[in-house]
Amino acid sequence: MTDLQDTDPAAASAKAETLIESLPWLRRFRDQIVVVKYGGNAMVSDELQEAFAADIAYLRYVGVKPVVVHGGGPQISNMLDRLAIPSEFKGGYRVTSTEAISVVRMVLTGQINPQLVGKINQHGPLATGLSGEDAGLFGGRQKGIVVDGVPHDLGRVGDVVEVDPQTVHDHIAAGRIPVVSSIAPDLDKPGHSLNVNADAAAAALAVALKAAKLVILTDVAGLYADWPNRDSLVSHLTATELRDMLPRLESGMIPKMRACLDAVEGGVETAAIIDGRVPHSVLVEIFTQKGIGTEVVNG
Repeated sequence: MTDLQDTDPAAASAKAETLIESLPWLRRFRDQIVVVKYGGNAMVSDELQEAFAADIAYLRYVGVKPVVVHGGGPQISNMLDRLAIPSEFKGGYRVTSTEAISVVRMVLTGQINPQLVGKINQHGPLATGLSGEDAGLFGGRQKGIVVDGVPHDLGRVGDVVEVDPQTVHDHIAAGRIPVVSSIAPDLDKPGHSLNVNADAAAAALAVALKAAKLVILTDVAGLYADWPNRDSLVSHLTATELRDMLPRLESGMIPKMRACLDAVEGGVETAAIIDGRVPHSVLVEIFTQKGIGTEVVNG
């Protein structure tokens, strides 16, 4: 039993105020689907992995329906290096050979996915692992890219062009947290797989699920209108404002902000990029007035 004499009334009151602040957001998101894209430093730090898993479990226990989509760039690079398989990037995309796609599948679906499922399940038997290849969840098509006016072949890299969310709905209805790896079957080449951008895959899934919110974890504090000017952080903007700003953004931020734009234009109420380096940033974004990072709304 806690010794009441050791209880700090001010600290206890502050905790209660924090809980009360979350009340309108609990009302707003209860029974709603929230898609969270997991990546960056939050994926490679043990402390941040634990905090993220706790956040996702917390969402489920308070009545939100979280769905997690993950990539795994750093882990894929490490494994390719260990296996002495060449890896290069063009226009921000990893060129993925037939040899490399097997490693991508192994790392995403065989390593990262069960590890994250296990972390969440330390808080209860909640999470289940899925691949974009399961039950026709994703359908992809190969893509190329133009860099400085020159077209480049990216190999086994593609876009998600079809989403059948039924299997995710089934898991949500059963009370589970779906954790989805960002790989897709090639619709034009049956039996082949494609490495797809996890931000774009999360946005496409959020639209198909009619999610209330998309949250994308990044390694920066949010969107900077004039990078690297730290005073140019944007906390809130409309889809129209983002569409105008998109061509001028730093190249690494474009896929994430494009995913936010696609989500809200596809019917998701809000989309946000948040700093995954901050423990429990998912809860701060969803359950506090100011949130964290940059939020995009339609308009």
